This record gives sequence, C-alpha cells and structure tokens, in this order.
Amino acid sequence: MIIFLYGEDTFRSRQKLKELKDKFIREVDPTGNGIVSLAGESLMIEGLSEAIGARSLFARKRMIVVENIFSNKSEKILEKVFDYFKKTAKSKDKADDNIIIFWDETSGAKLEKNKLFKFLSEQKYAQNFKKLSNTETAVWIKKEFTAREAKVKPQAVLNLASMFGSDLWQLNNEIEKLINFKKAQLLPESEAVISEEDVEALSRGKIDENIFALSDAIGNKNKAQAIKLLEQEMEAGVAEQYLLTMIIRQFNILLQVKEAIDAGMSQRKITSQLHFHPFVVQKCSGQVGGFSSDLLKKIFSDLLEVDRKIKSGQGDFKAALSLMIAKI
Repeated sequence: MIIFLYGEDTFRSRQKLKELKDKFIREVDPTGNGIVSLAGESLMIEGLSEAIGARSLFARKRMIVVENIFSNKSEKILEKVFDYFKKTAKSKDKADDNIIIFWDETSGAKLEKNKLFKFLSEQKYAQNFKKLSNTETAVWIKKEFTAREAKVKPQAVLNLASMFGSDLWQLNNEIEKLINFKKAQLLPESEAVISEEDVEALSRGKIDENIFALSDAIGNKNKAQAIKLLEQEMEAGVAEQYLLTMIIRQFNILLQVKEAIDAGMSQRKITSQLHFHPFVVQKCSGQVGGFSSDLLKKIFSDLLEVDRKIKSGQGDFKAALSLMIAKI
C-alpha cells in the first residue's frame, strides 16, 4: 500500500501522518520497531529498497515513511524510485505487504510532468492538503476548541482567523494558550468560554505588525505606501470590518499615548494608568513622534466616520479608507 500526503498545509498533513503511525502501532506493531523513517532529501534507491525488503521479527508488516523526496536535488533518484515502484507493481512478489508513506511539503504546482509525482498523486490513498480558505479556517478553529472541551464565541473565531490566516501551526498554539489561560481563571467544574476580549488580550497575530507599519506610513504622510499596505491586508484575506476595527483601535491607542506623553507621563505610568500591555506602550511611544495631537484626533475622527458610513451601507471600505488616507 502506498500513501501520499502532500501540500502546503503541513499541520494537517502531519496530523494525518501521526494518525497513521498511531494506528499502525495500535493494530500491527505495538513495539513501533516496524516504523522506518527515511529522509527524502538524501535518499538513495538502495536505502529505500533495503527498508522495503527487510522483514521484522515482531510484525507481519512494516511502515516506511519517506519525507520530502521532492526536495532531493537528484532527478535520477526520482526516476529510480518511480521505476522501482512500477516494477514492483508488475511483480508477483509485491511489496504491498508494507505500508509506504510519502510525506511532502510540496504543493505539486511545478511537478505535474514529474513521473514520480504523477504516479504518487494518482494512488488511491493520495491526499493533497491545500491551505484552508477563511471560512474553512473558521470552521477548523471552532472544531479545535470543541475537541479540547472549550467553547468559543463566534467573533473570537473570526478574530483568530483574521489574525493568523491559514497558519494552523500558530493557530494551534494560540488555541492552546487561550484555553489554558481561561481554565486557570475558572473553578475546576466550570466550562471555558473564549471571548473576543480574550483573543485581543492574549493573541498577537501577523496583522499587528502590519497595522503598525500602516499607521507609520500614515504618520509619515507616505500615502502610496499606506494604500499599498492596506491592499496587501485585503489581498491576504483579512476581513474588512476586522481590519478597520484594528486600525481604529491602533489610532485610539496612539492618541491616548500621545496625550499621556505630552502630559509628562513615563512609559511605566502610561502602562499602569491606561492598562495597555507594556509592549504596546513601548511601540506606540516610539511611533507617536511622527504625529501631532491634532493630526491624531483628525485621523481618529475620520476613521470613526468611515466606520459609521460602512456600517450604514453608505460607502465602500477600500474606497472610503483610501480617500481618507489621501486627504491627510
């Protein structure tokens, strides 16, 4: 049996690989000695042949896992592996007593003509793990919370999906962190319910740095750069309302930090009095030098007006925000 697990979503493909290994140990070889892992980047055909041909004293089958064979720089190796399996398929003495798994990070985008890739991708148990869409990511997040016996509010799910996109490795860490934090605050018999406030307090996605960059561009009156960054966030699939909410939040914080600094407050006092995270205060303190208080007030007021128009159906998000940036 040949199984081919590949694609850009390495989190789900790794989960599938672990599931197959666990099943093999549970049903075939409790010792786990029958599982052999081979590095595809440096694979030699002799090593593969030896691993497949060897027999275990403790199990009737072996599981051979070959990782990232398409990272092997030798075209000849790929051809030899293809030839090996084609010959095996025709032989009466088949090697399908073993379970052979090819796990690969490749999306296959440039391998359509590669004979080995074509052969593997046409196998009955081939599975392409493509990156999840925004909607699919939100569904995945909700399922993960449920599987870990925690509840999550819909807005918290949307915020996490917007923050981290389809990066399931990071989302997995964030989900675990949020649940552990919430459970630590509750009585043992209480149920953890993750809210958008929890996400805002504990999770810092890739969008945070991009929002800092966007507000920097606006502060420097670099309108072209600001609009470019705005377009990049939209192309990355960040929800429009969430993006606008984050921009408004950023300028609200900047305005408060600016007024506190002008009043002679230290960063430590700002953190204490305004209840912002020290990292946020540090970043914003370095950023507000590019703004006057009047400019920050104007930007904040204009952003609230954009938000009002969009929520009342009177404007297009990109057009309204781009126009506001152009007027600065």
